[in-house]
Amino acid sequence: MKVILNQDIKGQGKKGQLVEVSDGYARNYLLPKKLAKEATKENINVMQGQKESEEFRKKKELEEAQEIAKQMETLTVKLSAKAGENGKLFGSITSKDVAEALTMQHHIKLDKKKFVLPDGIKTLGTTEVDVKIHTGVTGKLKVQVENL
Repeated sequence: MKVILNQDIKGQGKKGQLVEVSDGYARNYLLPKKLAKEATKENINVMQGQKESEEFRKKKELEEAQEIAKQMETLTVKLSAKAGENGKLFGSITSKDVAEALTMQHHIKLDKKKFVLPDGIKTLGTTEVDVKIHTGVTGKLKVQVENL
């Protein structure tokens, strides 16, 4: 019997997949527990429509991410912090600070987890920060730190 899975099932397949299982397994386990639905023409058409809409959504997200990455290459985020005589900051500038400054100065809202700053910025001057905007899309942002 062919069924469309509603959830990931170990040994059978992933959610939304069309699989062939034995009649008894489908009738006695998968269908009563709502883990799958019968693969009728109507259900198969609905599944294909959902896959197409999901692909369209992913494509649109990727295009938006690429556009943001292109925009960020020309931008510079300016921050100010207290520093000692040799240009070393008291404390550090974290990804949260950079994300907030990017939103305030350029109206681009990104999550702080997307910024690759393992130790933060600890010196004055301009630093280039990698930003993982989307899977496979990485942008670079210039962060300029000035003394207060």
